[in-house]
Amino acid sequence: MKEALTPDETRDMSINTATPRSADLAVGLLWHSVNSGNLGVGALTVSNLALARRAAAAAGVKARFRILGFEDVGEPHYVAGDDVELLALNTKAMVPGGSYWRSLGDLDCVLDIGGGDSFTDIYGSKRFGFLWLTKAMAIARRRPIVLSPQTIGPFSRQPHSGLASWAMNQSELIVARDPLSFDVAGRMAPTAKRLQAVDVAFALPFTRRKKGDPALLEVGVNVSGLLFNRGYSGANEFGMQVDYAEFTHKLISALASRPNVRVQLITHVHSNALPMDDDGRIADRLAAEVPGVVRVPNFASPSEAKSYISGLDFLVAGRMHACIAAFSSGVPVVPVAYSRKFSGLFQGVLEYDHIVPVNGLATDAAVDFTMDRFDRRASLVAEIAQAVQHVDGLLDGYVAELAQLFRRVARR
Repeated sequence: MKEALTPDETRDMSINTATPRSADLAVGLLWHSVNSGNLGVGALTVSNLALARRAAAAAGVKARFRILGFEDVGEPHYVAGDDVELLALNTKAMVPGGSYWRSLGDLDCVLDIGGGDSFTDIYGSKRFGFLWLTKAMAIARRRPIVLSPQTIGPFSRQPHSGLASWAMNQSELIVARDPLSFDVAGRMAPTAKRLQAVDVAFALPFTRRKKGDPALLEVGVNVSGLLFNRGYSGANEFGMQVDYAEFTHKLISALASRPNVRVQLITHVHSNALPMDDDGRIADRLAAEVPGVVRVPNFASPSEAKSYISGLDFLVAGRMHACIAAFSSGVPVVPVAYSRKFSGLFQGVLEYDHIVPVNGLATDAAVDFTMDRFDRRASLVAEIAQAVQHVDGLLDGYVAELAQLFRRVARR
């Protein structure tokens, strides 16, 4: 897997606002983001763009890319390339004849990553409506649409299930990032072409960080503001058995009591619009409450976050893409799951059983479980090294499918 950033990827990451250079192919990257404060969504964008560029090269075509997604106002862009432009989506853009509809007119195909895990009804009807409507409009304009590697579902009620089935059946290809999603797509869209792959963020470029003091064990705790605040509603809508706030406090105390351990608070989502989803506020509070704990500053980009995480000795994380950053850089990690996307990826694809599940462990047992994995971290490193061997193959299959599509729809 790729480590060092290329010169193209390390330069100022701003969106090209000029007319893109001539290209054989115009590709829409739907529900990607140029500057999301959720670095997981950003990791999907940077990684899927890199894979799509690779597919275009394999197909022998010159491509330009249009990112179609929400823009975090006031946040710097971290996506680079003269071949990239942005159409920011909002309610106005989605009205009949609006900018999204018009933009579809000069695209040859659409890669819809669904924000990674948003093609479901567990986040409410409004989000589902946006995700479904953008698909329906692309289908209405007869643009081939690929559901790039993502979690599919769950869908628990009508009309969401029926609408989702229709959209999937109309898709060119459905790419699941875990076996559970692959099976859901098969049941809901039996006539659709499906592919089992893996999360594209495994392809996120990074530069491995050298450790400071080799005598210290650098242990990261990625505290999820969303889980600490018991979800968006505060009512534990994810149904976690673990009391996440209590788990976090006890875990930090247990880690800090070990000799030669420096606990570092790692953030992966920062949000002013949704304070309950912000990791930084919780990290600041914990840093003030617990002496000796280091609050690592917010990262400017997904690659910067992964580069920092790569220098840790151990990570416990409530954000899945912080977990992927650790895993794909060889760092032993214990994910704290709040949905089946964790078990689907880590257990289903990677055969990695070292996760705190949504249910099945009480809070104290979860702390003991995590500390046991900390003590066994050398064996976790060996398991990770074995698991990542087949990740590249899964991503290669996805790239090959994209190359085939690009050759078929390219402008000659």
